[in-house]
Amino acid sequence: MSAGQYRKNIAIGFEVEVVQKLHQKSGELTWGIVKRILTKSPQHPHGIKVMLEDKVVGRVKNIITE
Repeated sequence: MSAGQYRKNIAIGFEVEVVQKLHQKSGELTWGIVKRILTKSPQHPHGIKVMLEDKVVGRVKNIITE
């Protein structure tokens, strides 16, 4: 399991890379800063869903800074 699959590893203001729903097949990643954490459960196998500051919603694949 990667760090992006656990809610405890993500906080507002973190730099992350997410995969948006429309890019799930290609795996294209989008960089951004976490504005809101949308997943309520402590973990998710596909990554915690977040909203970035530019309103992009996706599941966290990589945490860049903490």
